[in-house]
Amino acid sequence: MRDKAERATPPGLIVGIGASAGGLEAFTAFFAHLPPDSGMAFVLVQHLSPDHKSMLTEILDRASPIPVVEAQDGMRVEPNRVHVIPPDATLTIEDGRLLVVRPAPARADRRPIDSFFISLARDQGDNAVSIVLSGVGSDGSVGLTAVKESGGLTIAQAEFDHHAMPGMPQSAAATGHVDYILQVEEMPASLIDYRDHLALVADRKDGDGTRIDAAEHLATVLAVLRAKTGHDFSKYKIKTVTRRIQRRMQVLQADTVPAYIKHLREDPAEPELLFRDLLIGVTEFFRDPKAFQGLSAAIDALLSRSEGTRSLRVWVPACSTGEEVYSLAVTIRELIDARGTGLDVQIFGTDIDDRAIEFARAGRYQRTVGISPERLERWFFEDNGAYYPSRQIREMCVFSVHNVTKDPPFSKLDLLSCRNLMIYLDGELQDRVLRTFHYALKPDGLLFLGQSEGVSGHAKLFSVQDKAAHIFQRQDGDAAFPTLPMPPQVQAPNRPASDVGGGSGDRVDRAVRLALAKHSPAFLVVDRHSNILRYSGGKLPGIWSPQPVRQV
Repeated sequence: MRDKAERATPPGLIVGIGASAGGLEAFTAFFAHLPPDSGMAFVLVQHLSPDHKSMLTEILDRASPIPVVEAQDGMRVEPNRVHVIPPDATLTIEDGRLLVVRPAPARADRRPIDSFFISLARDQGDNAVSIVLSGVGSDGSVGLTAVKESGGLTIAQAEFDHHAMPGMPQSAAATGHVDYILQVEEMPASLIDYRDHLALVADRKDGDGTRIDAAEHLATVLAVLRAKTGHDFSKYKIKTVTRRIQRRMQVLQADTVPAYIKHLREDPAEPELLFRDLLIGVTEFFRDPKAFQGLSAAIDALLSRSEGTRSLRVWVPACSTGEEVYSLAVTIRELIDARGTGLDVQIFGTDIDDRAIEFARAGRYQRTVGISPERLERWFFEDNGAYYPSRQIREMCVFSVHNVTKDPPFSKLDLLSCRNLMIYLDGELQDRVLRTFHYALKPDGLLFLGQSEGVSGHAKLFSVQDKAAHIFQRQDGDAAFPTLPMPPQVQAPNRPASDVGGGSGDRVDRAVRLALAKHSPAFLVVDRHSNILRYSGGKLPGIWSPQPVRQV
């Protein structure tokens, strides 16, 4: 296996390495353990003073086994070479060439590592590697997430490493998107192993880089994942899911899909790690400013139509870490204040990722790109290097774990914002989700979708209100409660098929009823006309009546 990998032509990995305080020592230790013929290209992004000439290139050139050059605008990134960011500059990559923009932004807005990593993810996809080394602050954490989203590898320096200033590596690790946490001296060998694995499996990929064998075993992988986590990704787009499974195989260097399935079944941590990979979401405050301008105008018109009402209800499914929710809260609060009216606003942010919801509830943000200085000062407060939404904004927002594809929706909504989820769903699931949104919205309620999303085929449910901003208005029509999927019956991954069922249907049904009676809260099952079909017993807060009822 190893001999075959060594004879293969290594893929052209481009490794972005970011550091701040303590970076020189970490860089030196890294390159001291790098072979001169790795075939990889390296781009170093260091926090440098804009007021002084940097000696970083000269110092590293003396210590590195490969040439070290200062990046120039338009320079092609070459293998077996180190390219170093110049002082007072922003460095990005496009079509394999470095772009140098001077001067750098003001210090408060300067995130050179994030800027490079984000461009690296966009340009190189799964040939990208991002490494966060020693430094204070959190620069690199957002860009590292973008690299993982694109299929690349992410590494952070271990905080116990003697070369480390812990701030940046800790912030990177806290995102949950770091694949390897290593001492600097261990990183080159891990990169070589990763490179060799990619070379070994290169002939198993189709024209766009997706592993053919992973697609062939997709149903089995998803069945094991569903049995282990309870989450069903079978209606997500095949290509997207396959690439995320492929990425986990690359991180683990699993040569075959059966070997990965065995690992997925036997390692208690792997189902959760794959689940997290399938949920990676890159978000930011006021993402796509032009769309937000259109949304602001649409909400203002909605407020005009709703004069006399006392409340405004908004739902943001797939909200990830909450930036979209708080952006909407700021937008709505500004519009309400400008009108001088009192209005009770509830914004529900939901996601199936419990860790993302915990992050959103905490509301602690170290990256505030997208928020204007005026809004940052008015609606956020700073504490120990991080920004938090003000109490006035926070009180408008409620976060909870919720799966929009299978859980009962919120209702009587004025606005529903769901951007960049639909693109990951297949046609059948998109249809179900759009019907769910139609049910959830009030008449004339607004639906805000991402720039690559729309409502084609659902003209009876939604009309276009603002084509450029991708805002749609709910049409009158049958607002039946959406049909929610029953969880598919899945054989336990380590259980013989003969054991499934375990007896007569009556005995199983009786066991289910006993379990529900003991552990389930009281519930009702109703039809589309609100007629009660089944009642579990017990009191139901808010709808309990002293007299028998047949309808709610």
